[in-house]
Amino acid sequence: MPYINPKTGKRDYKREYKMYHGKPQQIKNRTARNSARAKVNAARKRRGLAPLKTTQEVDHIKPVSKGGGNGKSNTRVISRAKNRAKYNKTNAKRVKKRAKRRKK
Repeated sequence: MPYINPKTGKRDYKREYKMYHGKPQQIKNRTARNSARAKVNAARKRRGLAPLKTTQEVDHIKPVSKGGGNGKSNTRVISRAKNRAKYNKTNAKRVKKRAKRRKK
């Protein structure tokens, strides 16, 4: 959602932050993403693995915006391109299979 200044034709980052990124819901979402990334990096460090690459992101199987949490069972590491393509969609079949596995 970039805001382009009509007079200069350049991106106005201050206004963009004020109008979008500075809103309480966006701050909450950003905090959730950062928290999930920190948890994954800590787990990887404990196992002796390198931290996430810049092309990798933490994906929430059930999106935070739809009530999903930051727990280990709801997160996975996937490429940035796949995560951005997914946006906030859920794969209902995958979520149901995971729920069945947890009940066993």
